[in-house]
Amino acid sequence: MNKPILPLTYEQLGQWIESLQPALRAENFAVVVGILRGGAPLALMASHVTGAPVAFLRYDRATRAVTWDSTLPLPEPGSRVLLCEDIAGLGFTLTDCIAFLREHGLTVRTLTGAYDDLSRLRPDYSIDADSFFTLFPQERESYTQRYRSSWSREGAGADALIATDREYATYAIDLDGIVPPDVPLAAEDDFDATLEEREALQPFRKFSGVDIRRVRAVVTERAEAERARVQKWLEREGFNGVELIMREAGPHDASPSAQAAHKAEAAQRCGVTYFVEGDPLEAILIAQQAPLLQVVWWNAHTQSGTLIGASAWR
Repeated sequence: MNKPILPLTYEQLGQWIESLQPALRAENFAVVVGILRGGAPLALMASHVTGAPVAFLRYDRATRAVTWDSTLPLPEPGSRVLLCEDIAGLGFTLTDCIAFLREHGLTVRTLTGAYDDLSRLRPDYSIDADSFFTLFPQERESYTQRYRSSWSREGAGADALIATDREYATYAIDLDGIVPPDVPLAAEDDFDATLEEREALQPFRKFSGVDIRRVRAVVTERAEAERARVQKWLEREGFNGVELIMREAGPHDASPSAQAAHKAEAAQRCGVTYFVEGDPLEAILIAQQAPLLQVVWWNAHTQSGTLIGASAWR
């Protein structure tokens, strides 16, 4: 589980499937079939691209039983169908579902969001994720070490964990504007006085329903030289045991883009699912750099959070 993460957003998957439109339409599929639940989004995308109706299979990993789970009837024998799943794993999901469809006389082609070096088979249409840990939008919790250590591409697999995915939600939070309410920095010669004013204010302890006990790290653009002071303040306010990640001199300067890069890298390194940021511009930049990290801009004045999406406009 030490592979680098390859995040795939729904936008990226949608664009990829759109690029396959000529080839997919030429196959004249009678039905696009999604394996619930990971294959359902891709099946819907492929259905729109091909114009073929969409149906679903349900797979029980414990018994390896496959059932047709759709209001549509099974296609006539000899029909060509496109079977969709999120990833071609090392388990038996794809092979068992292919066998089920073939037993009903269907010609089966396969499409998955990705395949890797552990895949039992290589699909007809797929993204090469060899040597990577592919992370899909419905698997954001895979950022957490607890989730990744319990993950198995066979056995219980992802679906068993999805039912309790909220248990894996963890947070990294910005410091200024989140923990102590923000006060604009004064001139350099009055910097210490400004910090003292910030630290004298009542800290925020609730961010739109965030359980403070799930905060794993405080990530700040403050320089490493201030660690003792900030650590003392956090401990005084009850943030004991929360990792403090500060800006090191060198790769990260004081620009918003550099500070956002520092926070995005720290959040991904910590393996959290959410990052709560007090500056709206930095929240956008963090969301750009970590597309599957759920970035929340916390507006201290209105005491409200906004989930940020930051897809590139091409």
